[in-house]
Amino acid sequence: MYLFRRGPGRVDPAEARERTLAPGGSVLLDVREAHEWAAGRAPGAVHLPLAALAAGAALPAPARDRPLVVICRSGNRSRRAAELLAARGSAAVDVTGGMLAWARAGLPVVDGRGNGGTIA
Repeated sequence: MYLFRRGPGRVDPAEARERTLAPGGSVLLDVREAHEWAAGRAPGAVHLPLAALAAGAALPAPARDRPLVVICRSGNRSRRAAELLAARGSAAVDVTGGMLAWARAGLPVVDGRGNGGTIA
């Protein structure tokens, strides 16, 4: 019997970027709400709000059968999402500090048109 459950791993924004840019690498899954996603996101990310994931929604097609790097605004929702995904058998890690840390690290944030986005 295990006294402590080990959850999915965590990565910083720089490692998340490396993992998602690598050929055949991980997919960046953004689990924020629609208005947050619309305001600004990491280029190439796919979207599935945590509420939908928790309700049993399937992963978006680009994220199926791929390792996942999960991100939200600050890292709380992405941690929960990574746990849900791991329980479903997905290889998932979450990004410490979320999109706030991503932007602070100077990594790109775009809106739906590819212009400079903001973190809502």
